Amino acid sequence: MKDYYKILGVEKNASTEEVKKAFRKLAHQYHPDKTGGDDAKFKELNEAYQVLGDEKKRAQYDQFGTAGANGGFSGFEGFDFSNFAGGEGFNFDLGEIFGDFFSGGGRPSRRGRDISVDIQITFAESIFGTERKILISKVSTCNECRGSGAAPGSKLKKCTVCSGKGTIKESRRSFIGNFTTVVECSTCHGRGEIPEEICKVCRGLGVTKNNSEIRVLVPAGIEPGEMIRLSGEGEAVAGGPAGDLYVKVHVEKHPTFSREGVNLIMTLDLKISEALLGVKKIIETLDGKEEVVIPAGTTAGEILRVRGRGVPGRSTKRGDLLIKIALPLPKKLSPKAVKLVQELKEEGL
Repeated sequence: MKDYYKILGVEKNASTEEVKKAFRKLAHQYHPDKTGGDDAKFKELNEAYQVLGDEKKRAQYDQFGTAGANGGFSGFEGFDFSNFAGGEGFNFDLGEIFGDFFSGGGRPSRRGRDISVDIQITFAESIFGTERKILISKVSTCNECRGSGAAPGSKLKKCTVCSGKGTIKESRRSFIGNFTTVVECSTCHGRGEIPEEICKVCRGLGVTKNNSEIRVLVPAGIEPGEMIRLSGEGEAVAGGPAGDLYVKVHVEKHPTFSREGVNLIMTLDLKISEALLGVKKIIETLDGKEEVVIPAGTTAGEILRVRGRGVPGRSTKRGDLLIKIALPLPKKLSPKAVKLVQELKEEGL
């Protein structure tokens, strides 16, 4: 680091005026246009004065040196990059400087791959919940060695490649020098230990690919397209936790019922006489048969409510069954029906 105070020949507690005075005297002496002048020395004097003659830059220089005087760490202004590309005697180890900051000082984290599958259930199953067993092919923990990679009865020993750290350093060259990065040891797969005798089933990997039967509990009231997450049921990986299994639920349409939030909706066709006089109807709900009283004078489009026969709520009580009344008109009438309608007409109906 350049000592600007020494260059200008002043003490560190020198005033701004004293710095200015020293610079003028030396600049006059070493100016390139004068006999015996020194261009390099003059530039050095000017550089020192630009820093010490400015209170803000001087304070940064006193605290951080020349890097602080040139803008701290916000950029590379004034920085000499001449040795970066050549690499002559230069090794810039970012892994050493920033490794602990970005990785927490530990080993690179490993995690198994997540898996996504689709299942289809009936409308009634989506309302009341159900259970599914699905068979998937995935990478799982080896049953023979229980994930250790060692043959049964074999012991584990320290990995000689990474000295038990689970990581090794790799040097990579770039336009600004040699970067040292920390990567997982490929010999022990980040575990820091290797078996004295490897497992013959998984060949020391600790994981194998096989078919697994997974039990999926579909909760009551699930919405179409909703995802169920099964933590740890994804693919396994040596030296880390397994991934997750995501189950996307598709719901078949129902010929009678549709859903609106926690309520179920259906349409009930009535005859004109039933709507006018009232009637008791036995309807088929998802819970079974239910008697519904249709009051006299019910009109088309009117909605009747059967409480507690809707969708079971997860945080609220069960919804209702909403029955929408329809009064379809016959396209043809018998002579007797025509006569009766005429009589109704005469009555003003």
